[in-house]
Amino acid sequence: MKDFGGRVLFLNRADINTDEIIPAKYLTEIERHVLKPYLLEDLKIDGFDLRRDLPGRQVIVSRTNFGCGSSREHAPWALEANGIRLVIAESFARIFRQNMFNCGLLAVELPPETIDRVFKIYSHRETQAAADLGRSVITLQSGTQVEDIPFALADFDRALVQAGGWLDYADERY
Repeated sequence: MKDFGGRVLFLNRADINTDEIIPAKYLTEIERHVLKPYLLEDLKIDGFDLRRDLPGRQVIVSRTNFGCGSSREHAPWALEANGIRLVIAESFARIFRQNMFNCGLLAVELPPETIDRVFKIYSHRETQAAADLGRSVITLQSGTQVEDIPFALADFDRALVQAGGWLDYADERY
């Protein structure tokens, strides 16, 4: 099973779409690793600098409707190619969320008030996050401050993530 944790990239904006996650001009690629340098290249958020802010990040925390737009697997592929296996947001576009699970990645939805608090406390600090699938808990840590945040995940989605994605899940069972 993949590790679902690491340094957090805070993207304080709603409606980050799949074209911003991976621009459409790269959709002809069929190898995930080829997408690596293009992740978030068209994302516009005040204060966000792709070259400064993305390297070494393995977790994204964002606002509502993350992954809206086109229904492409390339968006989760580009995240995974960059070592990002966990995205935490208020909500996800339905198809993007399912594509995350199908790729063996973890999309965790938290209530808006929880996301607001996380941004207020942690977004301006170096923060680590880790998901414990067995306990359904996200642990945030910044300096000496440590916080556990429970989350819900459907049994089937959990099984997909634990298996490493849809193909591995199907190989195990069929």
